Amino acid sequence: MAEAVATTTPRILVLGIGNILWADEGFGVRAVEAFHRAFKVPENVTVLDGGTQGLYLVQFVNEHDRLIVFDAIDYGLEPATLKLVEDDEVPKFTGAKKMSLHQTGFQEVLSAADLMGRYPERLALIGCQPVDLEDWGGPLTGPVAAVIPAAVELAADILGRWGVAVTRRPDGATVPPLLENDIDFDSYERRTARAAGANL
Repeated sequence: MAEAVATTTPRILVLGIGNILWADEGFGVRAVEAFHRAFKVPENVTVLDGGTQGLYLVQFVNEHDRLIVFDAIDYGLEPATLKLVEDDEVPKFTGAKKMSLHQTGFQEVLSAADLMGRYPERLALIGCQPVDLEDWGGPLTGPVAAVIPAAVELAADILGRWGVAVTRRPDGATVPPLLENDIDFDSYERRTARAAGANL
């Protein structure tokens, strides 16, 4: 008589990190927000705006087995280029250049998770080469905003490879906001862009 093999469903975290007040630094947050608007995920998947929380995020990493991260990364590529890095290659990019405080913090998050024996079994970093990091209070640049749909589809593809079926939300569906306090894309980015246009 064959023994039954116990299987567990992996817990997956889809995480966006960055600072929406520094132009393209906000890529990760805007990308995870767009992913949340585009797809409904099963119960074993958590979608989270990690902002600039740094080491505070280790508790969320510890609670999950696999991790997808959206972030603005200086790969040394053409501006607004998307690049996917996976598994053991991820730490060398998140710590490659101290482009921002949140990036250094995320390298520490991975190190802390490793020390606690909870390093993700699978890890995918969807990074975008920023165009502008100096526009305090400004929205994403046009080229970076334009690649967010591709980043969202890439995350869905990765989940598919991991055996997770996501459901595309219908156009115009009412979706609870991932970001509150008027800092979601519609309330903040478009308002900021309109204000900048009015001042020209």
